[in-house]
Amino acid sequence: MPQHFMHLQDSSDEILDPNGIEMPADALAAAALMSARDCIAGVVKDGRIYLHYRIDVLDESGTLVHGLVFSDAVELVPPR
Repeated sequence: MPQHFMHLQDSSDEILDPNGIEMPADALAAAALMSARDCIAGVVKDGRIYLHYRIDVLDESGTLVHGLVFSDAVELVPPR
């Protein structure tokens, strides 16, 4: 099974995934979505949601195979 690396990025910083995870290509989008939502959930209790981040998924050769911006990971529902 291929190894993939999920790197957390914004316009100036990045947190690299040094170990990666083995997963099939058809599972990448769901894994990136859950990772983004986990990151958002970890800080929302502090009263902020940072939507300028993204997760870039790279394969073993360093090729970008999937990307997800945090703003696509959640739906903001305004009050009625």
